[in-house]
Amino acid sequence: GPDHVRISHLTPKAPHVSYLYEDAQTLYECMLRGARVSGDGPCLGWREKGSDEYQWISYKKVIERAKNFGAGLLQKKLKPGLFVGIYSANNVECILTEHACYGRSMAIVPIYDTLGPKAFTLIVNEAEMAAVICDKEERSLALINDKNEMPTLKLIIQVDPISGDAKKKAEESDIELLSFKDIEDLGKANPQNMTPPKPDTLAAVCYTSGTTGSPKGVMLTHKSIIANVSAVMLQLGETAPSSNDTMLSFLPLAHMFERCCQVGLYMTGGRVGFFQGDIRNLSDDFKTLKPTVIPCVPRLLNRMYDKIQEEANSSKIKKLLLNMAIESKKSEIEKDIIRNNSIWDWTVLKPIQDKLGGRLRLIVVGSAPIAGHILTFLRCALGCVIVVGYGQTECVAPCTLTTPGDASVDNVGPPIPCCRIKLVDVPDMNYFASEGKGEVCVQGLTVFQGYLKDTEKTESTVDKDGWLHTGDIGMWLANGSLTIVDRKKHIFKLQQGEYVAPEKIENIYLRCPYVCQVFVHGDSLKACVVGIVVPEMENVMQWCKEKNINGEWNKVCQNQEVKEFILDEMTKIGKKSGLKSFEQVKDIYLHPRLFAIEDGLLTPTLKTKRLECRKYFKPQLDAMYSHLI
Repeated sequence: GPDHVRISHLTPKAPHVSYLYEDAQTLYECMLRGARVSGDGPCLGWREKGSDEYQWISYKKVIERAKNFGAGLLQKKLKPGLFVGIYSANNVECILTEHACYGRSMAIVPIYDTLGPKAFTLIVNEAEMAAVICDKEERSLALINDKNEMPTLKLIIQVDPISGDAKKKAEESDIELLSFKDIEDLGKANPQNMTPPKPDTLAAVCYTSGTTGSPKGVMLTHKSIIANVSAVMLQLGETAPSSNDTMLSFLPLAHMFERCCQVGLYMTGGRVGFFQGDIRNLSDDFKTLKPTVIPCVPRLLNRMYDKIQEEANSSKIKKLLLNMAIESKKSEIEKDIIRNNSIWDWTVLKPIQDKLGGRLRLIVVGSAPIAGHILTFLRCALGCVIVVGYGQTECVAPCTLTTPGDASVDNVGPPIPCCRIKLVDVPDMNYFASEGKGEVCVQGLTVFQGYLKDTEKTESTVDKDGWLHTGDIGMWLANGSLTIVDRKKHIFKLQQGEYVAPEKIENIYLRCPYVCQVFVHGDSLKACVVGIVVPEMENVMQWCKEKNINGEWNKVCQNQEVKEFILDEMTKIGKKSGLKSFEQVKDIYLHPRLFAIEDGLLTPTLKTKRLECRKYFKPQLDAMYSHLI
């Protein structure tokens, strides 16, 4: 049509897949179906600290315990339609809470540390939460200490043992603090009828941290989540999870990416094992659980790639053999051959695959862009299907996904079969839909119901025709896939009237081997842009060694010669990638420490908080501009 709308080729007649299975149209029904198709197989697994094996509880046991916990909530005067907070790391109790709420038509509201105390108060009050489930006492105390600002909060349920001190503080704040087991036992002693949700029932309110402003509560129904997961499963085809699969859960359940991956496993009777809680011991969890499926983020895959390269660089023979193995496997994946049983797999690549348990067959990548050369390398080295998705919480999770076996990189695939996508003109940035470029807009069952109690922001995000405006700039490729090339929301105008999109520039500079993180800044009173750069320590130190530049890391980052070298390398990459002169940074400041969530410089999904970065680095930014004028 005139808007150049695109839909999945998998559903040419009906662009919206609403569910994959008749008996799994809500999240509550997914667990019931999983119990049936798995023959009451193992469902949730965990490891005790120091143990070398996973313990499992079956589907029927999960359903029974969730039923009891839900009945316990009802005994505490919670009713269908209310919101229940979950403030916890990934664990069995999180899933029991979720499904207890689903079975009683309550909605869950995940809370996570990096939102900060002010956001806790906003979320609890906005959702008028009466109860929050916490895993640790420190989290319970954080909520108890803020009780005066959260009048609706009456009940905190804690997984870990409760100390007498915490009990006393709760009583003083007029909050009932009970153990998870107390609520289960209460429900078991007082059975209650189930109140199963309908597809249109609200399932979750997920607060997005955002790069600016206060968190916004994204309202998602059972229908939206089921449609999204079903569409992904349909697109994965034979590669989709089944009752034979095991997934390792380590990404935060507070985000829809992880939750949707788990729903796919429960829907088909698979198993989900939780990591021990410490990301530093993740490799041990991989080796113990031996997962077949994992959701993953580029940051983890980048580290994996760096470690493999570091080990290979320790020996010329290792490096040669690795390069030969990758080249051989690369020629296979370009012919749609994906396997882990070639001679190269059994010899050179087996140690790499064994570090992830040796059984991986599917990795789903989301949350941020991944470099093409790293994606190709890992597809070869791991011998498994790696697909990349793009989306946001406002459309549940992905709205596009690469297809299994597709060897191409630097794209996020075609639309999944539960939504339609169009690109909209952004004249200020010279992007036009008629040329296959523009703001990515999504329409379909997965588009959220709105931001909780915020009509104004909802109407500015979803137009009158139901199109979700993502703020991302996309471009259609010849093979029908979408690539994300820019960001609309963060553009600014320079003194001479030129528009600059900093995230586009940052993504280009990140291809430089001497750059680990970068923040590009400019404003309408200046004629150029400048940057804060966290250098890639290993590569920069190697260069310093070759140039006989000595000193510890902080001193290296203050070295003028090092700065000029990195700036020159960034400029070369920028020029090669087509950046215009006004888009190139004219000066940089080398920051010795990584931007971190704890410093308030990154969102929990590792996106740069631009406003906070501007405040944090104001002295350095002002200093650079002072000598550029």
